[in-house]
Amino acid sequence: MFSFQSAVSRLGYCQHVGRQEGPLGGQRSGHSLNHTERADPEGMSQSVCGQRERYVEEHIQKTGVAIETQGFTFITSGRKRESLTGNATLHLYPHFRPLLEFKGVTDYLSAEISTSKQKKFSLVTFVDTPGLVDGDMIYPFDVNSAITSFGEQADLIFVFFDPMGQALCKRTLNIVEKLSEKCGDKLRFYLSKADEAGRETDRQRVMMQIVQELCRRPGLNKCGFEMPTIYIPNPQRPSRCVNQIDEVCETIEKSINQAVQKTLDQLEKDCDLITSTISNKLAQDRANMSYNKSSRINSFLCGLLAFFLPALFITGFLVTTFAPEELDTLVGEGLARVLYMSTAVVMYLWEWIPEDGQLVSIIVFGAMCYFFFFLARYFAGQGYKTLTKKEKKNLMECSEYVQDVIKAKKKRLYEEYLQQCAAEYDF
Repeated sequence: MFSFQSAVSRLGYCQHVGRQEGPLGGQRSGHSLNHTERADPEGMSQSVCGQRERYVEEHIQKTGVAIETQGFTFITSGRKRESLTGNATLHLYPHFRPLLEFKGVTDYLSAEISTSKQKKFSLVTFVDTPGLVDGDMIYPFDVNSAITSFGEQADLIFVFFDPMGQALCKRTLNIVEKLSEKCGDKLRFYLSKADEAGRETDRQRVMMQIVQELCRRPGLNKCGFEMPTIYIPNPQRPSRCVNQIDEVCETIEKSINQAVQKTLDQLEKDCDLITSTISNKLAQDRANMSYNKSSRINSFLCGLLAFFLPALFITGFLVTTFAPEELDTLVGEGLARVLYMSTAVVMYLWEWIPEDGQLVSIIVFGAMCYFFFFLARYFAGQGYKTLTKKEKKNLMECSEYVQDVIKAKKKRLYEEYLQQCAAEYDF
């Protein structure tokens, strides 16, 4: 059997926004970002909350007309009904720690743990996002960037439109358009509270207005656009409007079922990434070692010239103070011959220099020797840090383990998964 928990632990993302003049309502759904221009708080919070609670079949958060939340709320399954604060929430969901980059967002994080066993709730985590509104509304953190960050990590993003308004919330549409650029395949659009839109002609008019507003934005003007109608059934007030709210639940469960495929595909990509990263690191280390070797050679040659040239110059003048017989006696005949030859070269160059330019020549010669010494120190400090033998061995072992064990296990898991789905003669 395959475990969906790791793959779907971030499946929830929701932002519900209504459509009416006035303050925006709070969000209440597991996977959804509702884009509309001015908020109708009543429709928004109830429809989104209703969608989530229809899936969980348990009342978790309150609904209302005004904005109910200013922060992010995680709705997840657990052993005990409990409410968690920001730090505890990040411990429960460590992959959301990058949100700490947004100053102040920790104080507006919370989690609601439910014991519901309905449907596949144990494999889903819903995220309820803050209510959005245009105008001078000030949020205690960068709400646009935070919502975008959540959306990039979610598996589904639900956008609910409320039919009770006349315009679409500009702030929400901007966020949806930005999300569409990076994760357009995750977006799902719904017309919530469809039973309150009046007759069928009124609903069609509302949907046309929404589509018209969306088409004005290039990032949202895409073919194959769908907007199912959903609402919370009321036995005391039956409606002829088609309610496709069960399709929302089916969309969630379909995403859960596909999570195994996505996880295994991502596992292979991660294996390839690890292998290529290790290969690049080892190749870079070899290049660094080659560069360090070249730098050491250059440093040695420059240092040798920095000390050898002045030593040769001084030795040439010292040798001239000894008679040939005395020098042979002191250093031996062979070495004395070498010293005389080098001295002859130095003295020839010295005599070639005019007498009034000898002082300048000494200064230039000293500066050149100091320059060689400076180059020696420069090349000595140009080396890069290289890996130790133990580190290279560990990296190679890790690469071999990924290739021989992890990839092989991924292939075996994929085969087991397909055997549960496809016919035997397909293998």
